[in-house]
Amino acid sequence: MNRKSILFAGITALFALAASTSHAFPPPGAGKAERLTLAVTMTNDPVANQIKVYDAYTYTLVQTLPTNGLGGVGGNAHGVRSYNGTLFAAVNNGSNSVAVYRRAGDRLRLDRVVATTSAPVSIDFGNNHMYVAGATTVDSFVLHGNGVGSRDGTTTLKLANGSVPPAGSTAQVGVLDEGTLLVTLKTDPTPGTVDVVDLHNGAVAAATPTAVSAPAGTLTPFGFAVYPDGTAVITLAHSGQHGLFRDGTFVGEIAAGQNAPCWTVRNGKYLYTANTASKTISRLLGTGTNIFVDNAVAANIGTGGPSDIDADGGVLGVIDHGGGGSHLTLFTLNEFGELSLGVAIDLAVANANGVAIMLPPDEADR
Repeated sequence: MNRKSILFAGITALFALAASTSHAFPPPGAGKAERLTLAVTMTNDPVANQIKVYDAYTYTLVQTLPTNGLGGVGGNAHGVRSYNGTLFAAVNNGSNSVAVYRRAGDRLRLDRVVATTSAPVSIDFGNNHMYVAGATTVDSFVLHGNGVGSRDGTTTLKLANGSVPPAGSTAQVGVLDEGTLLVTLKTDPTPGTVDVVDLHNGAVAAATPTAVSAPAGTLTPFGFAVYPDGTAVITLAHSGQHGLFRDGTFVGEIAAGQNAPCWTVRNGKYLYTANTASKTISRLLGTGTNIFVDNAVAANIGTGGPSDIDADGGVLGVIDHGGGGSHLTLFTLNEFGELSLGVAIDLAVANANGVAIMLPPDEADR
């Protein structure tokens, strides 16, 4: 081979390498990895609850599976949750139970159904545990490898005024750090409450939570996302604000610039909120001392009022409700936090609740 041929071959190889690495995340529908990224939601049927599993890149329905329980939850965040690409859990609000699934290849299979101490509303994973916030209690279940074990802790939730939360007030549970959970409780016309729940070796301690009132002049602490430093950004949904929660108290709040910011998720340094009344998604940045609205309208949701939201890798999914139906919209999310136009999937149910993005297990980062 002469010098010119060698040079041409080298240039061709470089272009091929550049083409293969030019996109951090593949756009939906443009091709799939060897293992699927899944988008999973819950039908929330009050008679026969089910989950629906979609391929997040082709939008095709992969599975419909029973939860062996009754749905019917509302006004909540994270009614479904995934963990490390291997576990998925969904609340059976009408049955006081949580359905737990394991991933096997590109499919899910029902592993077990665990009983909760009150009607379950919200789920989170962390500290080698699954946490479930219910109508009046929060429970912990120990993890054994890729499975959920027995309940090893519980405590009773309370409002800032010391009373038991009324039905429908529990919004979300989330891990703050190794020793703490947060549970948001919405109680209009009072500002609402954030319960700070102590953990002991990951298990919920029996001690009564510390109940922290939302700031005066605000309403409805709802969805929240946590940074690695233990700072939480909490939506104050009914007053159109975001609050910064650190060291057991609110340290500031800002105007959201959109109506009814309720649900939120963190992906890297960015936070995304689903603004139900405005039918938009906003992009935020949080620090230990400030919250910044980076883009008030990062995306529009044309099919209904957005509710629960999740993101991982290069995919952001959001559930919406409108016209008597529910939709799952899947966006491409690039390394700059920008959302590309998503495709809305008609879920063919009236009141779908929750969404979880499940990367393949070897790519999952939470």
